Amino acid sequence: MGGLSNPVFPCPCSLLWWPLSFPPQDYYGKELQKSEDLKTNACVTSARPLPKAVRDALKRVHEEVVARYYGCGLVIPECLESCRILDLGSGSGRDCYLLSQLVGEQGHVTGIDMTEGQVEVAKKHIAYHMDKFGYRKTNVEFLQGYMEKLGDAGLADESYDIVISNCVINLAPDKRAVLREAYRVLKPGGEMYFSDVYASQRLSETIRKHRVLWGECLAGALYWRDLYSIAEEVGFSPPCLVTSSPITIGDKELEGIVGDCRFVSATFRLFKVLGSSRAGPGQVIYNGRIVGHEQELVFDANFTFKEGEVVDVDAEMAAILRSSRFSEKFLIRAGGANPAAQQGCCSTGEKICNPFQLLEWLVAPGPACCPGGTGGPPGCC
Repeated sequence: MGGLSNPVFPCPCSLLWWPLSFPPQDYYGKELQKSEDLKTNACVTSARPLPKAVRDALKRVHEEVVARYYGCGLVIPECLESCRILDLGSGSGRDCYLLSQLVGEQGHVTGIDMTEGQVEVAKKHIAYHMDKFGYRKTNVEFLQGYMEKLGDAGLADESYDIVISNCVINLAPDKRAVLREAYRVLKPGGEMYFSDVYASQRLSETIRKHRVLWGECLAGALYWRDLYSIAEEVGFSPPCLVTSSPITIGDKELEGIVGDCRFVSATFRLFKVLGSSRAGPGQVIYNGRIVGHEQELVFDANFTFKEGEVVDVDAEMAAILRSSRFSEKFLIRAGGANPAAQQGCCSTGEKICNPFQLLEWLVAPGPACCPGGTGGPPGCC
């Protein structure tokens, strides 16, 4: 998508607007009947290994829900017990039913999607899942609506702890509106945790108006740098890059159209950090009390927190941990952090922000300067 001063689309705040002669509902409701119908791996790209609790939860999701789902891997953050979660573009409800188990009966999950057929599939299996999970009361709901206009669906300000999204924001012509709405419905300290497709450059008009590339989640991909600008404009803290996975196009015609433009599936986390939480850099110690992450918490590509270990963090990360649901999982000491020792690229001290750069480092043979952990993952210099 275009930058702040040069938007590619006229930005009407509704997914009913579509740059082609067919509505997106047709592609996802009619042409695609199962994941195998996709022509690229943009919507099925895997992310990092899943904790056992997540793998077990996925096994309990109804087979029709899984088969009719077109998201990118799984979008499951940590520390979810009793949280209220909103899933933008929830489709057939796979992630919602997964999260339903992780938040527990006292938590709640809302899924919203523009496609009537997908919402119908999700609603059809509510009773099945509540019985499967042993819940006495329903902790999920599904709404038909648009992620640029959450208020029209009755979603109130500061009503959710977490907003997730799985490979659907690329379909929204007005991405600022999506992030503004997510920011509005998040509670102070809340998080937007989402995967999507990103481009290595701003896309040409030929790509942006290509019918199949739209349906395959490529033609609406945001230029990765623009995410940082939009997030800042909306009010979020700087995006934290979590993972990056390559996207391959198994079609010669489509390869010729995209040319030298590259695409990745990347996961980012954005936080609604209030000014009162900002108090400069610091040192933090993880207490190991997040289920499934007791030994270490891989927070993003730049920060891995091992149980009981002192880690220097910059002002942004200190503010995130202090204001979010993670606050009770860390001992946070204000000040005292050595900027030169803060995590990031081990040779430069700079954070990794570019998902294409992260991908290159992850696949590079031999010693590579990679982020993560107090000294980076295996292979870090």
